[in-house]
Amino acid sequence: MTSTIHNEFHPNYASPPGDTLAETLETIGMSQAELARRMDRPIKTINEIIQAKAAITAETALQLEQVLHIPASFWLKLEQHYRETLARLAEEQRFESHIEWLKEFPMQEMMSRGWLPLCNNKIEQVSATLKFFGVASPDAWRTIWESKIVAYRKSTTPKSNFGAVTAWLRQGEVEAQKIECVPYNADTFREVLRHIRTLTVKPVSFFCGKLVRLCASAGVAVVFVPELPKNGIFGATQWLTPTKALIQLSLHYKTEDHLWFTFFHEAGHILLHGKRQVFLEIDQKDTQEAEEDANRFSANILIDPTQWQQFVTCDPCRSKEGIKEFAHKIGIAPGIVVGRLQHEKHLPFDHYNELKNLLEWKIEEQRSRNEDR
Repeated sequence: MTSTIHNEFHPNYASPPGDTLAETLETIGMSQAELARRMDRPIKTINEIIQAKAAITAETALQLEQVLHIPASFWLKLEQHYRETLARLAEEQRFESHIEWLKEFPMQEMMSRGWLPLCNNKIEQVSATLKFFGVASPDAWRTIWESKIVAYRKSTTPKSNFGAVTAWLRQGEVEAQKIECVPYNADTFREVLRHIRTLTVKPVSFFCGKLVRLCASAGVAVVFVPELPKNGIFGATQWLTPTKALIQLSLHYKTEDHLWFTFFHEAGHILLHGKRQVFLEIDQKDTQEAEEDANRFSANILIDPTQWQQFVTCDPCRSKEGIKEFAHKIGIAPGIVVGRLQHEKHLPFDHYNELKNLLEWKIEEQRSRNEDR
């Protein structure tokens, strides 16, 4: 469900409480000097309040109540509203200077998905985007996200847009906050992964919710967030707290072999690399080694290396029936075997794709049903 910003009246000026005080004195026919004498305060103080050079303090409000018979709370609320209005007007001016920052993000896409409220006012869009990221300024956003500790597997074809990447990752954080997890336990997570491997033969309507629940029982939140334009990310891993990890999947390529390989790849990051990850820097040596480690972990947990070598050295690996028989024997979906054969160039990329299940929209629909519960 998308959210909208309701129209609210926000004046583009701030009326100081001193205006109300001056009007009150005029109405009752009392001079500033007389009020000062009755309050036992310097006339300069009264004059500065009326000219908005001084604020009405709690002590002053109580004295005004005594002299003018108008509750102190009235004067304090006037002062608070005035200060808030001044701050809001200053903030709007600051937000106006940040409008150019919105070009970093696919705003229409984010609003259509309900990540941001639907609004055309650019200042409101700046405000909503800052709230989405939980920051006070674009500089704070860039500082946080450029140093973000996140490791992810990225397509080498499209050029990722930094703003789109951060928005996608942030939405994953937002959705993960809704998932209750026990404190992370590595041994439990390893056991959970062995059970999750058996889910690869199940339909998406069955495995999606169970996958999320099983991982949550080990301290890992799993969320499915459709990728944004100019993103190109398969999945991401990060630690939300020292005891809660996040695996975020995008359904890039939208086939089961890519989904499951990416899931176990990200799980490998959690188990092999702990809480020290890298963000975007996949071309660095240490990052590349981590990616290779995670790739190896994913491949081996899906298909035992010895069984795989025996399979690819025999003729049945070239036939559809041979693939299905091998997949049944080791207990995984045949589409995963096809994807592995294609990746390792044992099969052309246009062979036996009918054995792969397409997952487009199915996971998103299941996620929506889970959120409605």
